[in-house]
Amino acid sequence: MDIIIAIIAISVALVGGLIVGFLLANSRINKSAVQEKENLLKEAEVKNEAVKQEKILQAKEKFFQLKTQHDKQVADKNIELQKKEASLKQKETDTNKKLDEANRKQQEAEKIKAQLTQQSEVMSKKQEELEKAHQKQVQVLESISGMRAADAKEQLVESIKGEAKTEAMSYVKDIMDEAKLNANKEAKKIVIQALQRVGAEQAVENSVTVFHIEGDEMKGRIIGREGRNIRAFEAATGVEVIVDDTPEAIIFSCFDPIRREVARLAMAQLALDGRIHPARIEEVVEKVKKQIEEEIIETGKRTCIDLGIHALHPELVRHVGKMKYRSSYGQNLLQHSREVANLCAVMATEMGLDAKAAKRAGLLHDIGKVADEELEVPHAIYGMKLAEKFKEKPEICNAIGAHHDEIEMTTMLSPIVQICDAISGARPGARREIQEQYMKRLKDLEAVALSYPGVEKTYAIQAGRELRVLVASDKVTDQSAEKLAFEISQKIQTEMTYPGQVKVTVIRETRATSYAK
Repeated sequence: MDIIIAIIAISVALVGGLIVGFLLANSRINKSAVQEKENLLKEAEVKNEAVKQEKILQAKEKFFQLKTQHDKQVADKNIELQKKEASLKQKETDTNKKLDEANRKQQEAEKIKAQLTQQSEVMSKKQEELEKAHQKQVQVLESISGMRAADAKEQLVESIKGEAKTEAMSYVKDIMDEAKLNANKEAKKIVIQALQRVGAEQAVENSVTVFHIEGDEMKGRIIGREGRNIRAFEAATGVEVIVDDTPEAIIFSCFDPIRREVARLAMAQLALDGRIHPARIEEVVEKVKKQIEEEIIETGKRTCIDLGIHALHPELVRHVGKMKYRSSYGQNLLQHSREVANLCAVMATEMGLDAKAAKRAGLLHDIGKVADEELEVPHAIYGMKLAEKFKEKPEICNAIGAHHDEIEMTTMLSPIVQICDAISGARPGARREIQEQYMKRLKDLEAVALSYPGVEKTYAIQAGRELRVLVASDKVTDQSAEKLAFEISQKIQTEMTYPGQVKVTVIRETRATSYAK
């Protein structure tokens, strides 16, 4: 028991010791933690104070920088304001000077105006005096001459007008002669060279085609029972078939050469085959029309190849081929166009221009004459629109549209095409001319000259290329004869249409007659 009690006492003593030790150790730990915490707080306060001082220094530096910039900007603005103020003061000073100068000039102007007013009054008085003196002189002269001033003035004006007109006519004649001598020399050379280098056939085209048959019995087969064959043939071809007493021949009449050619070829096939009836006629005519269309295209292509013209639109090529069956005043249109194309190339080469473009314009210049429909505009304008439609160059289109002066010429190709067209159409043998029109032109030439006073007789000679005018020697002087020739030529030029040129020669002679008895 005592042992147990002793053991318990020892255990209690040990536990108490442990508890006391633990408490003492815990007390020491708390004291060291508090001490460490105080040390940390002191260090943090020191660091905070250092950061605070650093931030304060940075803020002061930033403030000083901003203040320095602000002061500099304020100083710059003050300098600028001072400059503007000085400029305004200078402008104000200049304005005041100008205002003073304007006032001074206005005062001077008023003084000059007053002086001019005085001078004008003096001049008006002097003018009145001069007019009175002039009237007195006129009255004295009228009393001496016995003629009024108005009549004398009129006579003087008429005399001066006559002299001036005569001198002007002589001067104009001299200028024209000199201009023709100098300006036309190269032009004549170029035209002559072009004409010498081109040859062409004479006109033989007309509006009927004669078809020869083997015998007159064929005429009955062509006419058919009750005329059904000939009616079917005329309806299919669009031509008029004339069957008369002409032996072994029938006539196709139509203004369209293509239709006449279709009729000729179709009739040749029908006559060779021997089967002539309406159904066969329609079949053959359709077949021949296709052949003609192919031949037209082939002719257009061959023409372009012969002339060295490339990249032409197929529709324009077809129109070129159609020219083979078209004539103008008896001149074949395709031959005329080829001739104009060659002339244009020669003339363009002589002038240093593009010969290929000139040849192209010359070939296409009359393409409007072979239109597929009825035209409401001149053929030159239609041809120009056709060329524009198929993307031809502007200078080519202008040359086509301007070759009859329907539009203004804008390139050098246009006058070349116009001149070459006139050369090709006006040369002897190029075109047929109706006798009545030819005689009428000669009579009109003579009538123009006979309309002038002093003209006794006129003669149109050399196929209308020269006009001889005989005048009375007592009514027309040598000087007025030149004037008369000039006036007649100008009137012919403005009122008449003719190929080439007309030479006007005024003849004045004095005859002395005596009789021996």
